[in-house]
Amino acid sequence: MDSAPEGVDPSVPNVARMYDYYLGGKDNFASDREAAEQILKLFPATRDSARENRAFLRRAVRHLADSGIRQIVDVGAGLPTQGNTHEIAPEARVVYVDYDPVVCAHGRALLARRENVDFVQADVREPGALLEKLDGLIDLDRPVAFLMLAILHFIPDDVAYPAVGKLREASAPGSHLVISHAIDAKPDTTPQALEVYRQSTAALNLRTHEEIARFFDGYELAEPGLVYPKDWRPEGPVTGGTAIGYAGVGRKP
Repeated sequence: MDSAPEGVDPSVPNVARMYDYYLGGKDNFASDREAAEQILKLFPATRDSARENRAFLRRAVRHLADSGIRQIVDVGAGLPTQGNTHEIAPEARVVYVDYDPVVCAHGRALLARRENVDFVQADVREPGALLEKLDGLIDLDRPVAFLMLAILHFIPDDVAYPAVGKLREASAPGSHLVISHAIDAKPDTTPQALEVYRQSTAALNLRTHEEIARFFDGYELAEPGLVYPKDWRPEGPVTGGTAIGYAGVGRKP
């Protein structure tokens, strides 16, 4: 980005723009790049992990489409990039959600005039308000998939678990939940990484496999369960890859 929109402080690293940088995007400021580079020094696999997470998104959305899901809400969508949800499931109604006004404005500009696609500003930490924003866009009496990729680890326990539960309660049977979540992969350097994110727009809340699995309470996990993103229904032989998070897909019975 060349200049910051009104009301945006470009000196404060933004987690969505940092993620955009990991993916090789250009929609970021110097502060975002500097913070991201600090993380990459501590966790060199972060860039590969972001790409694996994006590949998991593609496979998971194809699974949703094959399962007959025609409504998808991509929560914490971040900046649009290649292989977006609506491109993977063009027959579905897709609503992108982010709390960042810059992300939303940029997303709406990129997705302008696309049928069956919307970008709304809402915060999953306020699930009631989020559901209100979806009124008229999503029919909650029919199955819907909520995508929550690389977002819940930015939300503390006392907010994250109730928020996911509220969305589950509002969903019809047959609805799905898709999650990817970071873990404490290198305890010796994690405190330094946590400090970097504390100086950004959102602090990290890393969780264990068991703690991440709790988000799927009330859902039936699809095979192969809660695994590393690269291991979730890979399209070919799995070689190498990172192990700094877990991913899974659940269905509400």
